[in-house]
Amino acid sequence: MIREWLIEAYLLVFRLLFGTFKWIPLKDKVTFVVSFGDNSQYVYEEMRRKNISFDVVFLCKGNSQNRFQIYEDAAVVNMGGANPIDLVRMAYHLATSRYVFVDNYYGFLAVTHFKPEVECVQLWHASGAIKKFGLMDSSVKHRSKRAQERFHKVYSRFRKIIVGSDTMAQYFMNAFGVKGENILRTGIPRTDFFYNQNEKERIFNEITKQNELLWNKKVILYAPTYRDHELDRFKLEMDLDKMYKELSDDYVLVLRLHPAIKHAEDYSKKYTDFVLNYSSNEYDINELLIVTDVLITDYSSIPYEYSLLNKPMIFFAYDLDTYEADRGLWENYEQMVPGPVVKTTEDIINTIKQNDFDMNQIEEFSRKWNKYSKGHSSENLVSYLFDQKPIVSKQRAL
Repeated sequence: MIREWLIEAYLLVFRLLFGTFKWIPLKDKVTFVVSFGDNSQYVYEEMRRKNISFDVVFLCKGNSQNRFQIYEDAAVVNMGGANPIDLVRMAYHLATSRYVFVDNYYGFLAVTHFKPEVECVQLWHASGAIKKFGLMDSSVKHRSKRAQERFHKVYSRFRKIIVGSDTMAQYFMNAFGVKGENILRTGIPRTDFFYNQNEKERIFNEITKQNELLWNKKVILYAPTYRDHELDRFKLEMDLDKMYKELSDDYVLVLRLHPAIKHAEDYSKKYTDFVLNYSSNEYDINELLIVTDVLITDYSSIPYEYSLLNKPMIFFAYDLDTYEADRGLWENYEQMVPGPVVKTTEDIINTIKQNDFDMNQIEEFSRKWNKYSKGHSSENLVSYLFDQKPIVSKQRAL
């Protein structure tokens, strides 16, 4: 109850600020509201290539601001601090921008009644989804009526939502309560990276030079999603002693924990020649995928983009029944994922040693989920919004 009061108090202040600044005429300005940043960065880089002369502002949450401070021609505002001036600046930029890009759920959108000519575009932060989100998240039914009304208001602000597949379009329509006319089939901007052969080679060389283990051995990337009860203290369910004993001669294990996890043991200190901790935000997940030979994950959205590389995946779903009951999954898990589903460390080891992967399944998975992500997604979106050109799906040669 206290939490709801605090939220309502915050929204009241934001509503007053936004309403005041709304009297100011719109400016040729684009505001990005950022938690993750990669899609926003690709859109912004495309705007720069096209010489679109709009002012640009990044409202950044957490460490995402580090990604944009390199740009001298854009303003960066810290969105999560306690400075009241930042709150004022947030409301001002949102109220006076012709274009607003967001990449997540932001509660203050519930009270931002944009002018009719403003385009609010949801970039989201994933190409696909295994676990349910938005209004379909099973936890929503346990929230108050006021909170549920707030969720609906936030989702109603999305004039357009970008997708890379028809399946994800349907998920968004269900999760956000929007119609087909709100969907833009441009593809996902950050997937353009996987079609840029020169950039992939540059990143591969750059990362492998940082640590000789990544050059001399095959790379297993373990990138699990978060569990709500592990945000403050993460527990690794994988038996590293067994992994080390059976695989360390040929492989190195890279750990990439979810950014929402606040505290976790640094396992690389014990297994110095086997485990590498790349959980820091300074390492871009898509760049890590380039050096990865085998991905191990669970309910994360990483496989959707990793499938573009047509490399093996293992799904370590040790708590499948519990997780599905708590969060809810869009489809039958074992039928949905493009790789072996395992529940023990022994199964992981055996799958890797036996090379038990169906590469045709991964290719089919990628065709389904990356249908519109063909290397020109950023161009498609920016052209549609600023040039009013129709979206054309093109294939860039590798």
